[in-house]
Amino acid sequence: MGWDFLLHEVFLAVLGIAYLILVVSTVLVVVLGNRNPVRAMSWVVVLLFLPIVGLALYFFFGRNTRRERLISRKAISRISRKSLQAYVRQEAFNPPPQYASLVNLFRSLNKALPFDGNGITYYADGYAMLRSLMGAIARAEHHIHLEFYIFEDDAVGRLVRDMLIDKVKRGVEVRLLYDDVGCWNVPNGFYDRMRSEGIEVRGFLKVRFPLFTSKVNYRNHRKIAVIDGRVGFIGGMNIAERYLKGVSFGVWRDTHMRIEGPAVYGLQSNFLMDWFFVENSLLTASKYYPSVESAGTALVQIVSSEPVGEWRAIMQGLVLAIVNAKRYFYVQTPYFMPTEPILSALQTAALAGVDIRLMLPARSDSLLTHLGSMSYIVDVLKAGVKVYLYDKGFLHSKLMVSDDCLSTVGSTNMDFRSFEHNFEINAFVYDEQAALHAKELFLADLCECRQVRLKEWKSRPFVEKFKESVVRLLSPLL
Repeated sequence: MGWDFLLHEVFLAVLGIAYLILVVSTVLVVVLGNRNPVRAMSWVVVLLFLPIVGLALYFFFGRNTRRERLISRKAISRISRKSLQAYVRQEAFNPPPQYASLVNLFRSLNKALPFDGNGITYYADGYAMLRSLMGAIARAEHHIHLEFYIFEDDAVGRLVRDMLIDKVKRGVEVRLLYDDVGCWNVPNGFYDRMRSEGIEVRGFLKVRFPLFTSKVNYRNHRKIAVIDGRVGFIGGMNIAERYLKGVSFGVWRDTHMRIEGPAVYGLQSNFLMDWFFVENSLLTASKYYPSVESAGTALVQIVSSEPVGEWRAIMQGLVLAIVNAKRYFYVQTPYFMPTEPILSALQTAALAGVDIRLMLPARSDSLLTHLGSMSYIVDVLKAGVKVYLYDKGFLHSKLMVSDDCLSTVGSTNMDFRSFEHNFEINAFVYDEQAALHAKELFLADLCECRQVRLKEWKSRPFVEKFKESVVRLLSPLL
């Protein structure tokens, strides 16, 4: 018994030392990785205080699998050069003076050309968006390109699927790109049916455990539709029934945009680049970029962001737009866990007297992200930001509008994940009519909100604030 006990104790000691070495070495990897210091500290806290959980989370979500290892830079530049050569007339266009620096920033960081002469339509509910999308699909003559984070196997998904199958039978090219993690719960048979009918269907960054677990962290969160290269859709809505029917506690409030005009080229080039990413097939034929007439007055830039390289185009653009706002900057976002530059920009603008309004859902589809979001409210309230909680249901809209001239809609949430890890895309619209429409949507939603007051927020129960503070430590990782 003595020897057995001794061997058991030695085994436990060796195991403990090995585990300690593993945790310490992982912490060193995080610290020496020259990460964002806030995110690095979050990982260190998790690894030191929740070592078993922390190691598992770091294995799944912390390692940097960069896109440079997966996609050819040469291919990206070929697509970009083709776009620049085909649409060089757009380069000489003069942006509104007050937004010249923002336009130039996006062109510098993202090669995002400004396209003039676009017609813009906003949709504030799933029914209106789906009707418009299905109408465009029904009228398609050459190709349909769809890219969604979620394409669900439900009544809405099957309805759109059947329309796509019908269009393929009529000789229309149909390509669908979905995110493999976003559609984890969708049975393979749903997509197999599409493939068997001639639709080209691909999953983005396929995840097969345990070999490729780090791919879980880099997701394609974009929602794009391009019909015949002439009509495009972009925003926060996926193809799923809940975007129409809502959730158990109310409506699903979202915002999507229809674009008609030359800016559809920007959506098309982003779709084709993502298609190459998964298919290794470059589609740059002129038939995907047909001649497009002016359809309105809006100047539009399609700006993408991805977990690659030194810069984060959408985040940096929003920082510039916020600090350059003269009168107001209104924000709708379902998740509010801002990076330090975004938080500082909101506070600085509010302190300078700009009317900054932030609208968040009172209830969310994710408890952790909601607790994290609530933890930042006091930081902006103290600076004079007006905060509103949407009570009618779940606010999933990613809408921002400023000074009756700039508006933006897309897939980007105001949180670490969207800014740092996801493949995102937004349309930045420089147009008074579009901005006034976006402003109307925001102000209409205010009627379904309650305003948060600093004194009242600070007086909430300690347990509530404690839970939010704990989750906030993990916010760069969520």
